[in-house]
Amino acid sequence: MTAKEKAEYLVNRYDFIHTYDGLDVMDEELTMADRKKCALIALDEIRDNLPLITDIQNHWLDVKKEIEKL
Repeated sequence: MTAKEKAEYLVNRYDFIHTYDGLDVMDEELTMADRKKCALIALDEIRDNLPLITDIQNHWLDVKKEIEKL
């Protein structure tokens, strides 16, 4: 999967979130800006927990750049 395809995949995973207000579970549709923030948080967690292997780190850095372009 290319960096662009992975970026789109990650961002699209956050189109809806489930929230719980103590009584009900609700679905909320996220804006593109919020979806990108969620994907970038997940991406940072992935990158922070990978060994420092240049090729892998570079791939995830490319994915991050693609998310920011969306």
